[in-house]
Amino acid sequence: MEVRGDVPLGQTPVPRTYEGAWRFTVPAVDASVPQVRRAVRSLVLEQGVPLGEDALYGLMLILSELLTNAVRHAAVLSPEVAVELAVGPEWIRVAVEDNHPYRPKALETDHGRTGGRGLLLVKTITDEAGGTCDVTQTPQGGKVIWAALPLTPGG
Repeated sequence: MEVRGDVPLGQTPVPRTYEGAWRFTVPAVDASVPQVRRAVRSLVLEQGVPLGEDALYGLMLILSELLTNAVRHAAVLSPEVAVELAVGPEWIRVAVEDNHPYRPKALETDHGRTGGRGLLLVKTITDEAGGTCDVTQTPQGGKVIWAALPLTPGG
């Protein structure tokens, strides 16, 4: 967690009530996608995370794409996937981790294809929101695909 500003010696800054990190694993099956989406949405709302309606919709779309990709492409080597939601003072981050070593790349727009552009969509939504996304390798040889979006002060 990043702390900004000066903190008097001996005092620890009090985190905002919405800050924290939540991690859980789910089976790499299609039914997990809507279940995780509902759980994360409820968690964001219950914690009072200052995320506007459009940004929440974008976050849910990002989460759906990342989890769907893990279910469709990594389940052979990763029967379970981990989902993490982390909220800091100025950002919200969603990550999906699987045990498959393949590092996907966002495809270019091809209007002749009906699929395969999920990561391009994730990148576009993230860029438009002023956030960032990336893929990192795990020490076990799998990967974590994540996206972080800025929070909206005042909700």
